[in-house]
Amino acid sequence: MFEKVNVESKANIYFDGKVTSRTIHLEDGENVTLGFMLAGDYTFNTQKKEIMKVTQGSMTVLLPNEESWKTVSENEEFIVPANSAFQVKVEKYADYTCFYVFED
Repeated sequence: MFEKVNVESKANIYFDGKVTSRTIHLEDGENVTLGFMLAGDYTFNTQKKEIMKVTQGSMTVLLPNEESWKTVSENEEFIVPANSAFQVKVEKYADYTCFYVFED
């Protein structure tokens, strides 16, 4: 649950609408996105370090510098380094929260 936030009403839409998210601006200046992925294979690029938490469904991810895929299910998370790319496979759907980490 997030309190005292501003939410962008316009969706972030990727991969022909198969991935969407809404950006939430937290009181401390950080951003979080709440998103949803339909079945498909996707590659995402990061600028900041990201902590991805699956809130419903599941996804299989291939993280940078890893050789094996990992399935991430409801209430599980994974971390993606800044300035990298990672791959995601979704069989049915995945609901997620993405936390963008400010690093010193």
